[in-house]
Amino acid sequence: MKKPLWLFPILWLCFSLVASAQEKYTLSGIIKEGSSNETLIGVTIAFPSLGSGVTTNEYGFYSITLPEGEYQVIVSYLGFRDIVQNITLDKDTKLDFQLAEEAEQLDEVVVTDDSERLDIRKPQMSVNTLSVATIKKIPVILGEADVIKSILLLPGVTNAGEGASGFNVRGGAADQNLILLDEAIIFNSSHLFGFFSVFNPDAIKDIKLYKGGIPARYGGRVSSVLDIFQKEGNSKEFKMNGGIGAVASRLLVEGPIKKDRAAFLIGGRASYAHLFLPLFDVDNTAYFYDLNTKINYKINENNNVFLSGYFGRDVFGISESFVNTYGNAVGNFRWNHLFSDKLFSNLSLIYSDYYYGLKLDFVGFNWNSGIRNFNLKYDFKHYLSDKFQLNYGVNNIYYQFNPGKIEPSNDESGILEDQLTQKYANEFAAYVDVEHKITNSLSLGYGLRFSQFVRLGQDEVFTYANDNPVVFDPFLLIYQEAEPTGRSTPGRKGRLATFNNLEPRASLSYTLNEKSSIKASYTRLAQYLHLLSNTSSPTPLDVWTPSGPFVKPQLLDQYALGYFRNINEGDYVIESEVFYKEVQNRIDYIDGANLIANDAIEQVILNGQARAYGLELLLRKNEGDFQGWLAYTLSKSEQRTPGRNLDFDNGRSNLETGINNGNWYNTPYDKTHDISLFLNYNLNEKWSFSSNFVYQTGQPTNYPIGQFEFQDLSIPYYELRNKQRLPAYNRLDISATLTPRKNKDRKIKGEWIFSIYNVYNRRNAASINFRRNDDTGANEAVRTSIFGIVPAVTYNFKL
Repeated sequence: MKKPLWLFPILWLCFSLVASAQEKYTLSGIIKEGSSNETLIGVTIAFPSLGSGVTTNEYGFYSITLPEGEYQVIVSYLGFRDIVQNITLDKDTKLDFQLAEEAEQLDEVVVTDDSERLDIRKPQMSVNTLSVATIKKIPVILGEADVIKSILLLPGVTNAGEGASGFNVRGGAADQNLILLDEAIIFNSSHLFGFFSVFNPDAIKDIKLYKGGIPARYGGRVSSVLDIFQKEGNSKEFKMNGGIGAVASRLLVEGPIKKDRAAFLIGGRASYAHLFLPLFDVDNTAYFYDLNTKINYKINENNNVFLSGYFGRDVFGISESFVNTYGNAVGNFRWNHLFSDKLFSNLSLIYSDYYYGLKLDFVGFNWNSGIRNFNLKYDFKHYLSDKFQLNYGVNNIYYQFNPGKIEPSNDESGILEDQLTQKYANEFAAYVDVEHKITNSLSLGYGLRFSQFVRLGQDEVFTYANDNPVVFDPFLLIYQEAEPTGRSTPGRKGRLATFNNLEPRASLSYTLNEKSSIKASYTRLAQYLHLLSNTSSPTPLDVWTPSGPFVKPQLLDQYALGYFRNINEGDYVIESEVFYKEVQNRIDYIDGANLIANDAIEQVILNGQARAYGLELLLRKNEGDFQGWLAYTLSKSEQRTPGRNLDFDNGRSNLETGINNGNWYNTPYDKTHDISLFLNYNLNEKWSFSSNFVYQTGQPTNYPIGQFEFQDLSIPYYELRNKQRLPAYNRLDISATLTPRKNKDRKIKGEWIFSIYNVYNRRNAASINFRRNDDTGANEAVRTSIFGIVPAVTYNFKL
């Protein structure tokens, strides 16, 4: 019998109503490492029959809502045996998993996932993740595994050369990177002026570098976010590991306080090369030490608390007349609370302090400065469905800035104590972030961050004619410091300036097929703190200053577009991105600016703009005995400060030349070409080999283009800013790791790492200076190099 056509729409409507009425339930839980109870970040929980899945958050929690039914669930994470389990979802279910290392298992289901591997379906882009295992394989100076040196091998990331601190991302300055250790802000990431980073790799669990498409939960910097989480400690058994190197050693101890409920972790590092200096009649000193600590306690199924901290110090001295001490101290108390199987929260109370001290006995005074902040943040993650997740929260940071204090080092110095005006500020932010899967092919990420920065009052503020602390001389065509017309005393309860900014974020991923996708993102960020430095690399003496009446906040707009492809089921990955970004109110300095002990820093600062654009390519091999990646970046980074057109009360205007005649000029960290190659080969259970090669365009600098004679002195003169470059930088490093076969039968397992930094002894130029030869009277260029070839041996052990 032939059915009437009008019946089909009714049948389709009935079917739709039945389908929509189908019950849905939530599966949630915590995923941990079986041997230690350490929570695991980024574990994949997949449902093959639905083509759906979820990953664990920063605290090992996952939640997914699915229709009622029976499913096969696969839990996978690199280096661990996959769990394949059938479940019946007929009610809200809490299911925790404990993953065991593959080496401990006889059988293995071959389904792999990698925290470093690309997820082509997620809208998140411009993000790189490095595992601690990978970082420890990368050859570095003096054999010490180093987080910062490792991320320099990624596309879009450079620094100012050997012995330089900080790093630059996509043509941004080092102070434009937000560096977080267990959510606490790190203001200086370097030991020994950049030779080492402050992060002990033994204590690190997870590392992510966001170069673009930055989620709305992050703010305060306009270039990148480096988010680092420490391990939580082993709550099952006592463990110990460490290493003995050429210049430093480290030790980390962890174990249960109460088995399966509470654990501790404590790790320390110290350098000792300075102990050998007296053998060579050298009265100088240079060393560092740091300490990582963490305690975690599981109150019940829904509540966990964590207390973590870091303390580090560097000491550099010349004889006893000059001693420089600097370092970070941070602490964080966190409370994880599960309101329901769909709502996870984290409350953090954070303290961060960066200190710089200088003892100058030969001039009779001591100097100290720093920045301190107190941070309260409350974050929520709401798993509304398998296609819609909501992140939201608030964050409030109170800052205290100490630009510098001078104290007499002895009663006979004749120097009076002098405290530069301390500054105070408060930064508040609220955000909402959405992860939205529209279809199987289209996923969106979008959010909004509201930030408010209040420059609080201070004991004393300079006032200027026409509110202009920098004046322009139209006859000499130079900028000069304005003379203050007076001083006001607003007190600490007043407000000097308030800035409000909306910071939208958006990203999308469109899957072309099972192997490839196209992604795009837009990011708006505001930065209210500025690092006062006229060097290409930060130094410990650099001082942070807040935005205020004369220093505006930096505002970024960044656009990125990329093509991503997995090859051979993800064994190979191709990532390609183009980006363009603009920064408003990038600070610039007038010629001859004095930044040291300057109580009126606004007199030497102008607000300019910056831009950067480029192409990034990454080819990566993830599987097999032979792994590694090739990264290439083609980019341009520029800034300019055009002349101001100032209208005064009398109607007179003054058109200025600006810095560099108002033209765009290369930033000190502009690198046209940047190539990085990292390779690792596991020959057998005993031997593995690694190498990396780096090539970079020389960084911009200024050479004298002529000279003139004045009173029997030769005075050089220079072209416009950063017109010349240092020679191109290149270097090859290799290492070999020996794991003795006797390890299997020993309680203490060890390995030897033999490394050679700069194999072919390339004398890369850290700087080139010009001088007159005393013998010939001719001018000559002198190249300064930090390192040639450097061999090293390190012994690592674990118990």
